Amino acid sequence: MSNRENWTSKIGFILAAAGSAVGLGAIWKFPYMAGTNGGSIFILLFILSTFIIGLPILIAEFLIGRRGQADVVSAFRRLAPGTAWPIFGFVGFALSIIVLSFYSVVGGWILSYLVRSVSYLFGGGNPQDFGSLFDSIIARPGEALLTQAVFMFLTIWIVSRGIKGGIERASKWMMPMLFIFFIILAIRSLTLDGAMEGIRFMFVPDFSYLNGETALLALGMAFFSLSVGIGSMITYASYLPKDENLMKSGWSVAVLNIVISILAGLVIFPAVFAFGGSPAEGPGLVFVVLPAIFESMPLGFLFMLLFFILMLFATLTSSIAMLEITVSIGIRNKYERRRGAAFLYGLIVFLVGIPSALSFGVLSDVKVFGLSFFDLADTIVSKFGMPIGAFFISLFAGYYLSRQITEEELGGSGFQASAWRLLVRYVCPLAIILIFISTIWG
Repeated sequence: MSNRENWTSKIGFILAAAGSAVGLGAIWKFPYMAGTNGGSIFILLFILSTFIIGLPILIAEFLIGRRGQADVVSAFRRLAPGTAWPIFGFVGFALSIIVLSFYSVVGGWILSYLVRSVSYLFGGGNPQDFGSLFDSIIARPGEALLTQAVFMFLTIWIVSRGIKGGIERASKWMMPMLFIFFIILAIRSLTLDGAMEGIRFMFVPDFSYLNGETALLALGMAFFSLSVGIGSMITYASYLPKDENLMKSGWSVAVLNIVISILAGLVIFPAVFAFGGSPAEGPGLVFVVLPAIFESMPLGFLFMLLFFILMLFATLTSSIAMLEITVSIGIRNKYERRRGAAFLYGLIVFLVGIPSALSFGVLSDVKVFGLSFFDLADTIVSKFGMPIGAFFISLFAGYYLSRQITEEELGGSGFQASAWRLLVRYVCPLAIILIFISTIWG
């Protein structure tokens, strides 16, 4: 057995964990979820869900991962030998494959737009090109599968190089660039005429959207954007040294996630309102509305290119975390197997994602429970898998692990540790249950 890898620095771990959290959740999903669910109310519920429910569970995953010093299945086996708890490690394994299967499809769409952005920038664009571009891209089976495969290859290549040489190195340069691009694009968006309507949409509450369904969606968004409930943070934390402050790391990741999500809103909503678009466009918001807006701006194709580079970076930082869950389980600390495992599980993810990639083309008429394969995968993870996984992680950390273990990992029995224990034992499980009930009976 080879020596277990570790992060080489605190900032490397935080950037990698934040990269896993930010991803498509902040840039693609958060804007369209906020746009279709009342804007400011959804954002407020998302922030509250992040700090009150998501952050305690994030810290719980950090605790389990570092204490277990192993992949998500082995961590549960070490901390709860002879029990059924490792089952949730395998559930996380399955959910990570489902997440990445449709993540990789969206990653393929981003690559399609990135190539076209370069072409438009250097060859000139036709203002009519964006009318049906998104529909044509997602409906072409060859392009959808090819770009999905290329995106998965990039993910596999990074993960195959390990924690230090692959994931940490990639995160250290992609995350700062992502933040810089966000600032540039947000400034440009806020200087547009009519941008104030987008600000009002984001920050002036519309209480007609305050209901159980919106709360569940916001909670699911918090879990999705923090990558909790499936084991990615358990996996990343397993590579942490014992002197790392888990509380500070958790707060850093949660705050960075919210900041990036708000920045994404400041990039998208002012521009959408300034050009008369609809914030309720749905999943196609950043692919249908924004390119048309960029095309109308001076140097618009340059800003469009920057935006899709930003999206690619964000998507990759999340996808490598999803693939690392499966790879770490597959190699069980035998690091000489990493490259082969990365390609094997990457191939499995690609194959599982084929129905999602074809959901808008040749399989567009095929529905399961009234949903396309793409929407079904998203629903399984966001509405059910992540909240349920987070529920059991909170029970495990709050009730199964002893107070001594949690205090050792969290640095004592001070106020923060006591508050975390209260939240993870009572508030987090109860909030998840109540929101599910309100949705079922609403």
